[in-house]
Amino acid sequence: MHIIEGIMAGTVHGREILAVGMAATAAGTALGLYKMDHERIPQVGVLSSAFFVASLIHVPLGPTSEHLVLGGLMGLVLGWAAFPAILVALLLQAVFFSFGGLTTLGLNTLIMALPAVCCHYLFRRAACSHREPVVFAAGFAAGATAIALAGLLNAAALVAAGESFRELGPLVLLCHPPIALVEGLITGSVVVLLRKVRPEVLEAPLLVPAAKEVLHG
Repeated sequence: MHIIEGIMAGTVHGREILAVGMAATAAGTALGLYKMDHERIPQVGVLSSAFFVASLIHVPLGPTSEHLVLGGLMGLVLGWAAFPAILVALLLQAVFFSFGGLTTLGLNTLIMALPAVCCHYLFRRAACSHREPVVFAAGFAAGATAIALAGLLNAAALVAAGESFRELGPLVLLCHPPIALVEGLITGSVVVLLRKVRPEVLEAPLLVPAAKEVLHG
């Protein structure tokens, strides 16, 4: 999902897309900071760190690279605060590891944070269900959908940047289904675990096993 530094800046349309990405990320980050509950800043930091580590393990693919994102999980837990969380992680990666880049920081943040916010609105309610299968399904759907939407945004940005990238767009999309499957399984499992041991992270009730629920009425 990372677009490499300097690639899109070589075309007029690419520079326009980079500018749109910067503007949209600035707006999303401002809204995320406005909506952020200051008591939840430690959660933002933890998930930003998890994103930082997970996305460092990547596979280069031409002007982009593919990796785990944990966007669905960040969306379910943070909502709009996913924007500043991902922005900080990508900035640190660019500064310390030259992974991504400063000119592509806004676009890369938008590609990963916007799907996370979408998943918050699509699956947050189901993730607060009292039924474990529903909770897992919501987590799986959030993880897989975040990757799928990020892949679409990534491919669309490349295709719109110029003719030299148009053949790469479909190839980028083809690489995402396996990543979406893995991310969905990880996110579903983590959401179920959080509901059992730290339900306050999702602002949801404790997930009680069905047998105990029947026993205690």
